Amino acid sequence: MTLEEALKRVLRSFQTYYNIDLENPAEPFAAEARFLSHDTQYFLMKAARIAESDSREYVFFALEDQLDADRFEQLDAAAWSTGMARVEPAAGHRSTDVILVILTNHLDEDAMQRIRSRKHYQSYRFGLRGWSNYRLIAMEIPTGREAHNRLGRDLPRLLSNVRQSD
Repeated sequence: MTLEEALKRVLRSFQTYYNIDLENPAEPFAAEARFLSHDTQYFLMKAARIAESDSREYVFFALEDQLDADRFEQLDAAAWSTGMARVEPAAGHRSTDVILVILTNHLDEDAMQRIRSRKHYQSYRFGLRGWSNYRLIAMEIPTGREAHNRLGRDLPRLLSNVRQSD
């Protein structure tokens, strides 16, 4: 399976709830997905609002023939900085999460160690204006071997359709 075929399969997992951009993703990514959610709570009538909250997720997809530690650092920095540039920590902002999905033909051991230990977190006004988390996964397509950070432990489920053969 090629990296492009694997990307198409992964995007199927996201297309129901996310807006997918294959035409103009942020550099250096092959695709991007956005999830925006707005929730309002009322008391008896719509004019009596109790609370409002906005949640956002930005998912960046990278295709790499070989992922070494240096290239991982570049992708990691690009995903986090691009996602943070889109944060609007105003009243009602709950969270903006950044997710990086890397599909590769070869996953270097040093890159795997860095992926497992990678953490990014940002709170806005001590959490009163929300926070941002970072989830990350890399998958070696030929073998199905993967590495993810602590917050990305649920991401292997989204990549399960890549492991299935036709």
